[in-house]
Amino acid sequence: MADPINPTDDSARALAQDLLQNTRFAALAVTHPDSGAPYVARVAMLWHNGALLTLVSTLSLHTKALAANSACAALIGEPGDKGDPLTHPRMTVMCAAGEVDKSACKATWLAAIPKAKLYYDFSDFRMYALSVSEAHLNGGFGKAYSLGVDDLRV
Repeated sequence: MADPINPTDDSARALAQDLLQNTRFAALAVTHPDSGAPYVARVAMLWHNGALLTLVSTLSLHTKALAANSACAALIGEPGDKGDPLTHPRMTVMCAAGEVDKSACKATWLAAIPKAKLYYDFSDFRMYALSVSEAHLNGGFGKAYSLGVDDLRV
């Protein structure tokens, strides 16, 4: 059987970079801190300075999971209004999460997600940066690519 993964080219890099630049939320996959089972949550997210940022509450299970185990993954890209959802581009990124200075990210975060002004300064919210180690891009049927960190640099 032929390898379904295409050689990474400039159009794949551009599509991956576009998905990252337009990300405002994602499905975040973590390891459940008690059971070790996979756990997925929808979170706000944006690409900034070569990492995915996410603002999460310490009251949530996914934040407890990130604090216990920094390994995570995010699925970015949403289906459009028309057509088969599986034909729309999406990308899974494997990451390591680390807490960063929330106050240093405030202007950037609120410029991209202004409604977060309502809760950004709540004491239970933390900002995490997800450093990408690899990515798997599905640009639609027959358009699968594996990308490295260098492929994602804008």
